[in-house]
Amino acid sequence: MLKSALFISVSVVAMAAVLPLHSQELQPVELYTQDELIKLIRENSHLQRVKADDCQLVQDIEARAEIMKLPSYQFLFGDMLAYGVCVPRDVERGWDFMLQAASQGLPEGLEQIGRYYHLGRLVQKDMAKAIVYLREAAALGNLKARIRLAEILVAGQGSPADFEQTYRWLHHSITADQATHAKINRLKKQLADKMPARVVANAERPVK
Repeated sequence: MLKSALFISVSVVAMAAVLPLHSQELQPVELYTQDELIKLIRENSHLQRVKADDCQLVQDIEARAEIMKLPSYQFLFGDMLAYGVCVPRDVERGWDFMLQAASQGLPEGLEQIGRYYHLGRLVQKDMAKAIVYLREAAALGNLKARIRLAEILVAGQGSPADFEQTYRWLHHSITADQATHAKINRLKKQLADKMPARVVANAERPVK
């Protein structure tokens, strides 16, 4: 009898130790703010974050993408669908959501679509479309788009008409990352080699 009581007592203590941890794991996850989500997208960690949150926010994400039509959530939900993250994979529907985000002027959406056309990911390679989307994203300050557009131009693709503006974007871009800074300088030099010195000087003038 004493052994049984002791066993029950130990079991209760063990359960008490486990239950708080278990209940903590099931705490609801707060929905991302717009700024937080855009930062996650910019760092390309948005899909990992959704998975790390145990897919708890799928319905909220879908509602903000489909009903509220928030571009950052359209982008997120589109990427989730395209890669089957927390939802059944549906590439066509995912691509449509990403296009909607880009059409609303989300720089990260424009950059990603441009990158996908450039690489032939999810869609067929289309350099002309890639340049259009990357140029739009670059004009809105997206550094990844500026760098990719410059890489396309120095590789001998695209139009020389884009040399000066692309150089100007790179010259006036700001980054604290040393590797990115070095890449920008290398691309600037390669672009400068393709232009007259007066055009380079004009591109380096302060932006008004």
